[in-house]
Amino acid sequence: GKEITLLMQTLNTLSTPEEKLAALCKKYAELLEEHRNSQKQMKILQKKQTQLVQEKDHLQSEHSKAILARSKLESLCRELQRHNRTLKASEEGVQRAREEEEKRKEVTSHFQVTLNDIQLQMEQHNEKNAKLRQENMELAEQLKKLIEQYELREEHIDKVFKHKDLQQQLVDAKLQQAQEMLKEAEERHQREKDFLLKEAVESQRMCELMKQQETHLKQQLALYTEKFEEFQNTLSKSSEVFTTFKQEMEKMTKKIKKLEKETTMYRSRWESSNKALLEMAEEKTLRDKELEGLQVKIQRLEKLCRALQTERNDLNKKVQD
Repeated sequence: GKEITLLMQTLNTLSTPEEKLAALCKKYAELLEEHRNSQKQMKILQKKQTQLVQEKDHLQSEHSKAILARSKLESLCRELQRHNRTLKASEEGVQRAREEEEKRKEVTSHFQVTLNDIQLQMEQHNEKNAKLRQENMELAEQLKKLIEQYELREEHIDKVFKHKDLQQQLVDAKLQQAQEMLKEAEERHQREKDFLLKEAVESQRMCELMKQQETHLKQQLALYTEKFEEFQNTLSKSSEVFTTFKQEMEKMTKKIKKLEKETTMYRSRWESSNKALLEMAEEKTLRDKELEGLQVKIQRLEKLCRALQTERNDLNKKVQD
């Protein structure tokens, strides 16, 4: 519990998901190193336990051999006693009895020495067996503690993996939200672009139309100029006609000025539309670059997740084995 609390506090101090994922990977590597060290210690203890079991089996075999030798000596002793009784019953002679008595004493003393040696060996074997039994109990206790620590670490690793999965789901959700926002922005940008393109085309069409009208009005102006010259020639003939023509000339001049203003307005609108279109093209380029960066990050995260999943599966297989 304390390790998980410290890990959560450490992760909360980090700001970006990449830093949190790097911290989780580092913690996972440390736990994996501790797990490998504990496995090495377990293997060393298992080898030592195997050696102690072999020594115990060897001592038990020696003990059984000593018991067998003792039984053989006891049978020899019984035979010796029967032989002594036979010697006592036969009464063949004093000298022979003395010789047999000396032999019996020698055999008895030899038997006693052998019996003492066997008892001493049995006591030594019992002491060794007691020590080996105590060491086996200690090794079993240590092995039990190591297994408990290993199980606790496995639980901790599972919790860390669950936390990492939750963080991955959160990152995926944020990434999906960012992709949806980017998609909406692109659609809005496309709509604005289409609208501005339509306005630009319409402005360009109106500008062409105004240019045509301007050309037509210039032609009319040239025609009226020619008529004005003709009217100047005939000015002395009709002052009323001159006055009427002058009024028409003023009207045409006003109309030409009005058309020039409209042409200037449509030209400025067309230029602003082109400018907005260029800005939107630049903005789209920036959005495309951001999308490429996000896609690269997504690919990196997917590779990292696949690598972590593969390593986790390998660890699970090792733990099951």
